[in-house]
Amino acid sequence: MAERNRSSETRQGQDAYEKLLRAILDARLRPGDRIVETELASLLGLSRTPIREAIRQLESDGLVTHQPRIGATVRKLDYSEVNELYEMRAVLEGTAARLAARGASDIELSELDAINEDMAGSSDTARLSELNSLFHGVILNAARNRFLVKSVSAVQKTLLILGPSTLADDARARAANNEHKAIVAALRARDGDAAEAQMRAHIEGAHRARLQLLRTAGMG
Repeated sequence: MAERNRSSETRQGQDAYEKLLRAILDARLRPGDRIVETELASLLGLSRTPIREAIRQLESDGLVTHQPRIGATVRKLDYSEVNELYEMRAVLEGTAARLAARGASDIELSELDAINEDMAGSSDTARLSELNSLFHGVILNAARNRFLVKSVSAVQKTLLILGPSTLADDARARAANNEHKAIVAALRARDGDAAEAQMRAHIEGAHRARLQLLRTAGMG
């Protein structure tokens, strides 16, 4: 019975964690917002124990911090931290593209084309964000490097703090689609140098779009 209860609490904790991640991504929980256990327990229909575990996991991810006399809050990123994250993303995902040029299978390359075609035909921001994540995930998996996967995952989780995708802007969505095509072309040519350069250019484009959004929101 005790083991069953622990298993149930573990599942509830993971469920709470995923829901809180989604709330941060959707900007329902914004940087600086307090995370109150009792309020979240009521909102999610869970006990405080799994909520507490989810908060600890978010803190371990670097998404939540504890402020004196305030408690747990969604972490704020300053201007320099945003730049550093995108710089790391360019390095890591550029490396992933270089390795994928060597290791990607024909099936994976076809999947990248299919994902990008779906992106071109969609105007829904949530769907575009999902497809974009899939696109980058295929390349990361094709790199065949588990340590790289862990490093990219850590950076991507921290970037969730920044909120909704830059693909909400139609011009950025079109540019990203074209940048994806250039990346896939380099991968098909098995040109590691070009694949890395195209991926870095793509991440730099996302970086510029993010900074523009942040300026509009009054950051920095």
